[in-house]
Amino acid sequence: MRLLFDVNVIIDLLADRRPFADAAAAVMARVETGAVNGLLAAHTVTTVFYLLRRHLGRERAREATMDLLRLFQIVPVDHDRLLQAMALDWNDFEDAVQAACAAKANADFILTRNKQDFRGASVEVLSPAEFLALTSG
Repeated sequence: MRLLFDVNVIIDLLADRRPFADAAAAVMARVETGAVNGLLAAHTVTTVFYLLRRHLGRERAREATMDLLRLFQIVPVDHDRLLQAMALDWNDFEDAVQAACAAKANADFILTRNKQDFRGASVEVLSPAEFLALTSG
């Protein structure tokens, strides 16, 4: 199963944002064990590094980014993805880029806390908690 993680899920995990961190950590554990394939749009990596560096310092941001690069497949944000995102004509261009990357990577799901921002995505959108409920048991 292929899951594209939105920026907010990664930040929830790395910054231990409650109450969202637990579900993000549980899905991340599945990536770590290879039970699912984790995907990140390339711009997610740069955004996460920037935010972590501001809050945790450069060295901690580097360590966390290296961990992400070891665990996740990176989906390029290229000319075609940007054109696809523009064609979606969503209010939030970054979310449109995430959706275009998920489609390009043949993701099964986009994981985000902001599902309403992904209305009209060609890939099904779930919160981490919904994904865990769907795939547990």
